[in-house]
Amino acid sequence: MRNYFWLDFHQLNNIYRYKTEEYSHTAVNKFNVIPDSIPDWVFDFMPCRGGYFLGNVSPAMMDFRWFALGNCIAIVSSLATPEQSVAIMDLIEEKWDELVGEMPLKICYPALENHEWRIITGCDPKNTRWSYHNGGSWPVLLWLLTAACIKTGRPQMAKRAIELAESRLLKDGWPEYYDGKLGRFVGKQARKFQTWSIAGYLVARMMLEDPSTLMMISMEEDRPVKPTMRRSASWNA
Repeated sequence: MRNYFWLDFHQLNNIYRYKTEEYSHTAVNKFNVIPDSIPDWVFDFMPCRGGYFLGNVSPAMMDFRWFALGNCIAIVSSLATPEQSVAIMDLIEEKWDELVGEMPLKICYPALENHEWRIITGCDPKNTRWSYHNGGSWPVLLWLLTAACIKTGRPQMAKRAIELAESRLLKDGWPEYYDGKLGRFVGKQARKFQTWSIAGYLVARMMLEDPSTLMMISMEEDRPVKPTMRRSASWNA
């Protein structure tokens, strides 16, 4: 995961220069990815400082889209190395308008359009571009963003995102999701007064006010595992 699913400026440049049809154990292009399959938007989206985990990697194909849920969980669970965690947060900070916008947090970026939308989403009318699961903005993800911010020592980013949410959520009736490139519009089929939208905001505020609560969900890779306590045959309680 940390190798084949990771993308930053350096790795993108490597993929761009890949040779194809390599099959030996010494092959650099392990998945036989064709460089021409790299979508144009990635080159403009990828900053020199920052990176993220891809949505999927398979033979001859990479899904280069950004997925908020997976990348935030990678930080909180320590799937990402400390350096990769910092790079993910650098990317969010650098691409704030695209990934956060006016309502945290964009579920994926960018949205699928035209033929891809029809094939991958099954023409679901809720999944038109920049809506629902196709680039919509989901307030429930605010707590995961906050957790990632606290773990990487960037509470100011979480505070900024929470303030954005506070300016809209109550007034809009706690909708399920928002539409548009910036998350400006209440989702066209979004249900209001959603429990998880409210809970996501409350948990985010709780963690920001008391960062120690992060330990309830955060995992540390190098934390020593305590030995299992077994009941002795001489136990007389």
